[in-house]
Amino acid sequence: MLAAIGLDERQEAAYRVLVALGAAEVADLAHRLALPEAEAERALRRLESHGLAARSSSRPGRWVAAEPSVALGALLTRQRGELERAELVAAALAATYRAEAAEPAVHDLVEVVLGASAVAHRSRQLRLGAAAEVCALVRGVPVGEPVAGVAYRTVVEREALSLPGGTGALSAALGEGRPARVADRVPAGLVVVDGALAMVELTGRDAEPAALVVHPSLLLESLVALFEAVWREALPLRLGADGTLGVEAAPGPDATDLEILSLLLAGLTDASIAKQLDLGLRTVQRRVRGLMELAGVTTRLQLGWHAHERGWVTRS
Repeated sequence: MLAAIGLDERQEAAYRVLVALGAAEVADLAHRLALPEAEAERALRRLESHGLAARSSSRPGRWVAAEPSVALGALLTRQRGELERAELVAAALAATYRAEAAEPAVHDLVEVVLGASAVAHRSRQLRLGAAAEVCALVRGVPVGEPVAGVAYRTVVEREALSLPGGTGALSAALGEGRPARVADRVPAGLVVVDGALAMVELTGRDAEPAALVVHPSLLLESLVALFEAVWREALPLRLGADGTLGVEAAPGPDATDLEILSLLLAGLTDASIAKQLDLGLRTVQRRVRGLMELAGVTTRLQLGWHAHERGWVTRS
């Protein structure tokens, strides 16, 4: 609890015992802490440097605890001041970085990260730096603690549901309001932070981990588009009332939608389709827009191709 002011576990334990006793000999303190006397004395000297303990002027070898509300209050005030100064420095550095990065050189647009430890550290750093949203394509079990106030979207491979800890991690995410989806396969491990930075895996599961950190660029835009495409096609995961993890069925067009599609692909206009099916023109147009949203396309030509690929209609 007192690590924030620079004390380790032994030093904190020594201070707690000293406060409880008011004062103590080194030997007595060492006995209570189950430490060698030399270790206990080192802990006391560290407390002394923080103003939390002092040597007794009347009895050599005896140490007296400083009054906690006074001593700790002073330390906390100093710590707050240092944090405020650090925040000002961080803000100034961020402003300098943004100014320098306005026109980045090509070689500054990507970072190559090599080794399991370095990849894990850089990934954690990116996630902790998120301000709005973290989007991830995950080939294994999702890892990492969520950041408060940050939205999350995750797509995992179906294989992750059978891995140890996979369903537990996903159930916890869904229970905390972090949506997740499942795909038969994701093209690569990918993390996109605030749409401004991305980290993509470069190696397979059996190779030494390596990754690429991508800064704002056309490559970053492509990676964001890749995530959105996979997210759109993946099936949502849901948490049942009994806490079990399930996969929602893929949405699809109803019978009326399929009739409209068939006539649309046959070359009929919206007005002709409406007349033939005894529907309102706006109803036909609304259903066509709904089909385009469901297919994730922006043109009717793309809708026709998607309908064939999905088996919504058959080629004549």
